[in-house]
Amino acid sequence: MTIRDDQTTPNGGRRLYETRPPRERAFLVGVELTGSRSAWKAEDSLQELALLADTAGLDVVGSTYQRLKQPFPRYFIGPGKIEEIAALRDTLHYDLVVFDDELTPAQARNVEDALQTRVLDRTGLILDIFARHAQTHEGRVQVELAQYRYLLPRLRRQWTHLERQAGGGGASAGGVVGLRGPGETQLEVDRRLIARRIQWLEQQIEEVHRHREVYRERRRQSGIPVVAIVGYTNAGKSTLLNALSGANVRAEDRLFATLDPTTRQVTLPGGQQILLTDTVGFIQKLPTHLVAAFRATLEEIREADVVLHVLDITHPNAAQQTQTVLDTLRDLQVEDRPTLTVLNKVDLMVGINEAEVGSIAETLGMPDDYVAVSARKGWGLDTLLRRIEQTLSERMMPLTALIPYRRNDLVSLWHTRGVIDEERYEAEGTLIAGRLPVDLLRWFEPFSRPVCAA
Repeated sequence: MTIRDDQTTPNGGRRLYETRPPRERAFLVGVELTGSRSAWKAEDSLQELALLADTAGLDVVGSTYQRLKQPFPRYFIGPGKIEEIAALRDTLHYDLVVFDDELTPAQARNVEDALQTRVLDRTGLILDIFARHAQTHEGRVQVELAQYRYLLPRLRRQWTHLERQAGGGGASAGGVVGLRGPGETQLEVDRRLIARRIQWLEQQIEEVHRHREVYRERRRQSGIPVVAIVGYTNAGKSTLLNALSGANVRAEDRLFATLDPTTRQVTLPGGQQILLTDTVGFIQKLPTHLVAAFRATLEEIREADVVLHVLDITHPNAAQQTQTVLDTLRDLQVEDRPTLTVLNKVDLMVGINEAEVGSIAETLGMPDDYVAVSARKGWGLDTLLRRIEQTLSERMMPLTALIPYRRNDLVSLWHTRGVIDEERYEAEGTLIAGRLPVDLLRWFEPFSRPVCAA
């Protein structure tokens, strides 16, 4: 960053201002496989790639795509398309070419040699964004592990001075691109150092997994329900968490603005307390390296009592995004979790009434019991909280109990962890009828009653 002072203020003084280094210029390349079952068109996927590039600090100067029955083994795209892209170099002055699919190491090298420029694929771009946005130790470890797993088969005479990191206690969130080394001997050294680093990072992830499992076991014993917010990146998950909990989680109109999961306590209308967890956004063609590295985090979804699927109802590719999220949940084996569909950003639908929102939801294949909200404006949040409460109550057991006054701690526990349909003060204690999580029933069974007297 440089500081310049070549502007004059109205009073004759000099104004200082900052100029940032110029952003790199990127040219985007996509492929649409004609035999694929994907609902994404090449044009739409490239538009999303352009947003990813902007988030990564790149300026997109052009794009192209090709329809193929299957990728070409050498360049992924056809040799004629490679020549076309090369011919644009003098006109567009791009610094790198970004592919919308993951390239094999050989394909990436072949394209670099043919275009004489740097080549990045979608996976590498997403990993770079994650590295920029990871704030916690856990997030940085997860991203670094994914980076090294991605880099290892792509090493080519690179020397990254990894011995400086091999014994460190903290994970590096930066890139792993270095300078060319002396040859094959150094390449083997690089591979051994990266393999050792991967082993250490895997141990750190396993430690995270153990800590989370201890935390989840304590949570199960307490009976506090967990509601996980999932959805496509930039669907408004963090904004919804902030609106429901009063938290101050970073929320920006950018892809993957939030990476590290956040949990906040929320009180439902009936007094029951829940833990609301914001998770990393999903995206089409999600790199397998990230899915594996984020295992400990994504397990939070599997443990959730209710899943909130947040969808940006105004997005032109809302149907494709919905299918991507459902496919990802299926891959994570959590499609059987009770799920509430939240149609977000309805405040941006100018001139659309409630009936028309329902028609759009039907077109997208949404279930009939969706909740339309605006997390930014606060619309529909009370309805959403009541629906969460209703869904949780369906997973509780009914109980009527006469709790002695000396056990008012149990009355308080019922208020915060269960649902109360009726509460009355009797001579012997407090008579309560309602529902409780199964894990808490053992505390109340000594005081249970067959019915609640009228």
